[in-house]
Amino acid sequence: MKAAIIGTGYVGLPTGVGLAALGHTVICIDREKSKIDALKAGHITLYEDRLEELFHENVKAGRLSFTTSMQEGVSQADIVIIGVGTPPHPVKKEADMKYVYAAVTELAEHLQGYTVVAIKSTVTVGTGDDVEILIKKKNPAAHFDVVSLPEFLREGYAVHDFFNPDRVVVGTNSEKAKASIQELYKPLAEKTTMLFVGRRSAETIKYASNSFLAIKIHYINEMANFCEKTGADIEEVAKGMGLDNRIGPKFLHAGPGYGGSCFPKDTLAMLYMARQNDVEMALIHTSIEGNRRRKIQMAERILNAVKGIEKPKIAVWGLAFKNGTDDCRESPAVDIIGELLDYPVEIAAYDPKAKESAFNLLGHKVQYADSMYEAVQDADVLAILTEWEEFKQIDVEKLSSLMRKKKIVDCRNLLDKKTMLDHGFSYQGVGR
Repeated sequence: MKAAIIGTGYVGLPTGVGLAALGHTVICIDREKSKIDALKAGHITLYEDRLEELFHENVKAGRLSFTTSMQEGVSQADIVIIGVGTPPHPVKKEADMKYVYAAVTELAEHLQGYTVVAIKSTVTVGTGDDVEILIKKKNPAAHFDVVSLPEFLREGYAVHDFFNPDRVVVGTNSEKAKASIQELYKPLAEKTTMLFVGRRSAETIKYASNSFLAIKIHYINEMANFCEKTGADIEEVAKGMGLDNRIGPKFLHAGPGYGGSCFPKDTLAMLYMARQNDVEMALIHTSIEGNRRRKIQMAERILNAVKGIEKPKIAVWGLAFKNGTDDCRESPAVDIIGELLDYPVEIAAYDPKAKESAFNLLGHKVQYADSMYEAVQDADVLAILTEWEEFKQIDVEKLSSLMRKKKIVDCRNLLDKKTMLDHGFSYQGVGR
């Protein structure tokens, strides 16, 4: 099939590369000329494990190309996939649909022949109906179907998830559109469940899923606080809970709170839509507030570790919102650093992938180290804020020799507590 992908961010680019790897002819469209120029020159514009390798493979094979021209991308496409951002509105916090509607307004006039317009962006429930009306208004002669095709790719694991999806959710009542989506994902048919539902149900599934996972993270963090007061160990408690197949082990890792481009945005949008429809969603509201407080609590723990030290140096390991990505949007690490910067402290931070992204948010307010050991040189406390695997592979003796004070606040429970205590460190995890 010929597919056009509108948007080359964390949704659009992995989707485009993945579809090309399945054998489709894919053209990715973005209005930002600098992005397209970089991609045409062979420079990947974001980090995802295995993405760069597949990118070059499919460009070389002629299955993947890039353009700033909507006409070039859309006019020959069998399916047009919208993957632009839907950031929270700065005041109301609802999902802002302006980029989606701008893309639809532009693409409508270039539709030729039967085309499936699939919305992969996370959109307000009912957006598919609005898009259908808008296309008909802009191009009454267009022959098309609008489909909801929500994405469930985890940042850091997007390539893996594309080829090993839990499910492919498709919102449509059109048999013709259904057949097109089945053809698009045919190479993955034996690996996954393809669920066909109503368009509004598909739009809701994305919000319902992310909100539920955010609630699960908030719950385990509250339970971690309980464990700290009672002497239980959250690692043992979470393991015992996760063995119950009704609960499962995923998203039961206590930490500094959830972040990224999805959970914070989608919980706020879900809450806004609920209020608009006079529906109370107390669990989501509580999770949003609890997650905000969680990051403040983590900052207070770090500050308590350097209490009484004049102009202390705080070493931070981790800036991305989680391992496997360079994305710092709504990163708990960045938010915690923001809290710390309200005090007279020096911060040296290291992240294996997110230095540039973090600099765009923090600027010169912190020092950016080139290694985790450089970051801890003469530090009074080490704060671990992102769960990168390399942070587990430390030389404890070297760490001990470099730090001024041997204090660790491990907000991800990455290090072995007994090992650190045996080497003379003051060690504080979460829920332990």
